[in-house]
Amino acid sequence: MRTKFSDLKAAPKPKVNVITLGCSKNVYDSEVLMGQLRGSNVNVEHESAKVGKDDIIVINTCGFIDNAKQESIDTILQYSELKGQGKVAKVIVTGCLSERYKPELASEITNVDAWFGTNNLQEMLGEMGVNYRHELIGERLLTTPSHYAYFKIAEGCNRPCSFCAIPLMRGRHVSKSMDDLVREAGALARNGTKELILIAQDLTYYGLDLYGKRNLDELLRRLSDVEGIEWIRLQYAYPSGFPMEILDVMNERSNICKYLDMPLQHITDNMLKSMRRGITKQKTIDLVNTIRDKVPGIALRTTLICGYPGETEYDFQEMKRWVEETRFDRLGCFTYSHEEKTFAHSLIDDVPQEIKEQRVDEIMEVQQGISFEINQHKAGLTFKVLVDKKEGDYFVGRTQFDSPEVDNEVLIEADKQYATVGGFVNVKVDRAEDFDLYGQIVK
Repeated sequence: MRTKFSDLKAAPKPKVNVITLGCSKNVYDSEVLMGQLRGSNVNVEHESAKVGKDDIIVINTCGFIDNAKQESIDTILQYSELKGQGKVAKVIVTGCLSERYKPELASEITNVDAWFGTNNLQEMLGEMGVNYRHELIGERLLTTPSHYAYFKIAEGCNRPCSFCAIPLMRGRHVSKSMDDLVREAGALARNGTKELILIAQDLTYYGLDLYGKRNLDELLRRLSDVEGIEWIRLQYAYPSGFPMEILDVMNERSNICKYLDMPLQHITDNMLKSMRRGITKQKTIDLVNTIRDKVPGIALRTTLICGYPGETEYDFQEMKRWVEETRFDRLGCFTYSHEEKTFAHSLIDDVPQEIKEQRVDEIMEVQQGISFEINQHKAGLTFKVLVDKKEGDYFVGRTQFDSPEVDNEVLIEADKQYATVGGFVNVKVDRAEDFDLYGQIVK
């Protein structure tokens, strides 16, 4: 029997508490869910520490790799136990883990009231006695600081990468219409958002399904025209079939950040072929060089995988040399996770876990040195900085070359200078460390 808000009589007013795990795409989905609930006058909070016996808990799960899956399972168990103790009214699970493993989870964790996948928003709202409201499309309850927002332009993925379970959980690529996205950007801007961080499983595929061509460049121009949007940042670009036109737009429009997050995963031809990446070592090198030639000063971020099946010591050393030579501005590195129902799961997971971790450590040690050297060249330079927060003794912000949570931060001593959170200031860098820049506000 479904519990409706009209059935919950006890005071204080019950709420929906949304718990978000995983990536920025999940953050976006939770924000849309909460926007729908708030639009129906439901009391909704994000990751509230206080829970009441009449509350509904919605857990938005991640199912990407082993660590993320375990965190999601632990969170489900935590709240299902609270339900068993009568401390919350309902537990609802949604997101990637639920999409991928619903039958297995439901049979093992019986205290959960309902399980939903990644595309069941209307049904999930119905479980809470709330009707989906089409007029609220684009409305969100931001969980980020209001001055920046993750901005999902498409769902799903058509890429055949051998190691990735995303298509199993998110489905095939579906672009959002440009008109809807421009309306959403306008609504965000009117509420004080200054930076849009464009996300999708693959930004560069945008438009192929709707317009018959890659149309990210046109979308960028239209978003760039939205009054109040001062920065637009691109994350999750795919290297194969990269639309060079977006580089022209970066040069044309001052509010499109010279920043690109492009996960490359590996560099040797045999690894790229087995990973089904649709690109070779030389084409990867040529692409990186072309991007840097066309957009001088662009910050390039990438991610790599260590320990993919069949990765030899030669493969690893070649990747390490390439990292040293390429000198990415930012780099993340992860151990390979052997995921069921992916193409790579048919391969033997033959690299021991300790070797995977050792290789990750080696790559990150190289990158730490590169990041330090790159940052040293920023000392004495002045950058436009968006102030994200005040933390301890510092105002903390970012340049156009830095994305939240994962990149450099700019620290300004709060006892010496004042900055408005959510505002822009010009900062002259005094000194630099591996991942932090310290500076002073200048006129």
